[in-house]
Amino acid sequence: MTSHIPEKGDLAFLDFNPQSGVEQAGHRPCLVLTPSSFNAATGLAFVCPIRSRSHGWPFEVELLEELAIEGYILTDQIKSLDWKARNLRVKGQASESVMQECFDKIHTFL
Repeated sequence: MTSHIPEKGDLAFLDFNPQSGVEQAGHRPCLVLTPSSFNAATGLAFVCPIRSRSHGWPFEVELLEELAIEGYILTDQIKSLDWKARNLRVKGQASESVMQECFDKIHTFL
């Protein structure tokens, strides 16, 4: 079990199983959207999965190669997950510009 409480902007790995339909599955990277105060109080974290290849979807946000995790953040697949039970492991931190782009895209559909 992890002792680190995930923080907004963390780039991490966790287990997305079980999944259904077109949802991302398996042990994969993600971006944490919620602050540590929320994550600690609820035991949950809102995250977006990250995939390795682009499909050209309008809600993808690219992570550049210099970050700890590279790929494409799927901002339209937000999930609220138990970060302890799913063994979340932080690997790095997204930049402010990546976070802003993610929230801008999310605000178009929420």
